[in-house]
Amino acid sequence: MAVIKAINISERRGTVKTPVESAQLRVNHGIVGDAHAGDWHRQISLLAQESIDKMTALGVEGLDPGKFAENITTEGVCLHTLPVGTRLLLGGCLVEVTQIGKKCHQHCEIFKKIGTCIMPQEGIFVKVLQDGEIRPGEEIRVLEGGEGRMLRVGVLTVSDKGSAGEREDRSGVLLQELLRAAGHETVWYGIVPDEREAVAEKLCFLCDGLQADVVLTTGGTGLSPRDVTPEATLRIAERQVPGIAESIRMQSLQKTSRAMLSRGVAVTRGGTLVINFPGSPKAVAECMEIVLPVLEHASGILRGTVGECGTPPNEKYGITRGEME
Repeated sequence: MAVIKAINISERRGTVKTPVESAQLRVNHGIVGDAHAGDWHRQISLLAQESIDKMTALGVEGLDPGKFAENITTEGVCLHTLPVGTRLLLGGCLVEVTQIGKKCHQHCEIFKKIGTCIMPQEGIFVKVLQDGEIRPGEEIRVLEGGEGRMLRVGVLTVSDKGSAGEREDRSGVLLQELLRAAGHETVWYGIVPDEREAVAEKLCFLCDGLQADVVLTTGGTGLSPRDVTPEATLRIAERQVPGIAESIRMQSLQKTSRAMLSRGVAVTRGGTLVINFPGSPKAVAECMEIVLPVLEHASGILRGTVGECGTPPNEKYGITRGEME
């Protein structure tokens, strides 16, 4: 697993950076409090521990994190092989690779000592696409390249009590378990309160920034005055997919008459399909059983990788052509 090994900042450029316990990333800025932050393409620098080890092997001693003025020291990922445009999740923050290596105008002490330096060759630079806090030890995920037919799914729980830590989010956890069992990947998971702006903002991030194939929300679909998930979803929508929401309610009605009170919607934004699920774990399981067989096909149509008349749902979901007809 690739991880953040250290986070390093400095108040002045051209100086060794000092490790910190955490850092706040800001869109169009970089790391708050770092001298290299700003509205430009090289907001944050990263260097792999594996690259630093090459310098150690040449006899350079005392190469602690930040010695090469890198903001983030990584471990477990070959940074300099990532193409420009690759998107990474640093903990829960989204960044995009903007440059590989750089020209060294003022040679550092390491270069002067042995005649070479690894940072200009294998260091990379990124810009921030999603705000948040990062800490050493958090996972790094490479989000582009070779995902196969695995769907990249964002899971968003909408709950006042859940976001305040007053209630365990069983539904969001269950969604991730069901997705994993079906061979799909949860690339982002989070909880927001029942606030229309908070829900809409996070949906925009998942669709536009993270570019998830599918986003599944749970909670906030009922008649309570605080239930605003459908309204927030429609606010960010480009097109509605009413058949999905209608199918969920129709089949759920066979189990409980209260299903008619659910106001969940399904929409698209860019290449992302967004579906609202109710908040209870039981309802989440039922909804997944309904929509899971068509998710891959729907995503393929939306992204232009399959035709409208593709093959029926895979038999791994227990549905045959005869049952569909």
